[in-house]
Amino acid sequence: MRITKSIMLIIGTGLIISSCATIKLSSGGEKVRVLAPNEISTCKLLGKTSNSVTAKVVVKRPIETIESELMTMARNSASDMGGDTIVPLTVVTDGKQSFNIYKCIDPSG
Repeated sequence: MRITKSIMLIIGTGLIISSCATIKLSSGGEKVRVLAPNEISTCKLLGKTSNSVTAKVVVKRPIETIESELMTMARNSASDMGGDTIVPLTVVTDGKQSFNIYKCIDPSG
């Protein structure tokens, strides 16, 4: 019984520590803007990204943290696809959110 409690404590501590790890914005992601749908009329749609993070680790994570991590992931994805702008398509639900990726600066080039 004592070993089981020790193992549970170790696993629990690991989960809490891993939930504190932050998602880093890439150098390309730093250049990606977040715009509203009405601001992208001259932009070229490149694709879509759907991202997810853990919404609950022992306790429910703050929505601000979840939103920030999802935005960071979307900006990094946009950069990887050659985009410079993202537009949220959905609201955050259960740690998931989708974004459209656009090229707005020189969209024809």
